[in-house]
Amino acid sequence: MRERRPIVTIALIVINIAAFILAEIFFGPTGDAEVLRRAGGQVPSLVLGGEYWRLITAMFLHSGIRHLLNNMLLLYVLGEVLERLLGHVKFAILYILGGLAGNLVELAFMLGRGEDIVSVGASGAVFAVMGGVLLVLLRHRGRIRGLSLRQLLVMLAFSVYFGFASEGIANEAHLGGLAAGFLLALLLYVKELTIVRRSEREDGVRRE
Repeated sequence: MRERRPIVTIALIVINIAAFILAEIFFGPTGDAEVLRRAGGQVPSLVLGGEYWRLITAMFLHSGIRHLLNNMLLLYVLGEVLERLLGHVKFAILYILGGLAGNLVELAFMLGRGEDIVSVGASGAVFAVMGGVLLVLLRHRGRIRGLSLRQLLVMLAFSVYFGFASEGIANEAHLGGLAAGFLLALLLYVKELTIVRRSEREDGVRRE
């Protein structure tokens, strides 16, 4: 069987980099909150005012080159793994819906705290990918090609720790994306699980 190439993962990385460059050219330094607001960042008052598209555009904007590179590195490492297992379309669905869920969770918390600040980044979507990989690893006895459950948990622990130890990090989006990605993978990976279970019944051999 021909192995799937991670074309969606690569396309998403290219889109994020392009969005960063365009924001820098047309709006100004992306480390500035006002620049990110004008470029399409998520702002509670503007979203509630009808600019719902910001929930999506914010997923492709980053505050500075370091923010961009950190997210894109994680996306490349984990996206290649999950896209190969889910397929291009299902992976794209998980990424977008997981990122959207993360932004909605963060929006709810910001409203609860009475905050009206700009929020940007692919972190919610990247954590959704991480949640999807977690589900797959649990279904495959803690190991798939090139990645183990222990490695993922270490990666997740460091990501969560640095999120809470640093200022200005959207931890609610991270955790919301992680939970959404896990649940979405539970739905999207069901066909693969059905095939495995049928094979086990037929010849008694586990192929996970």
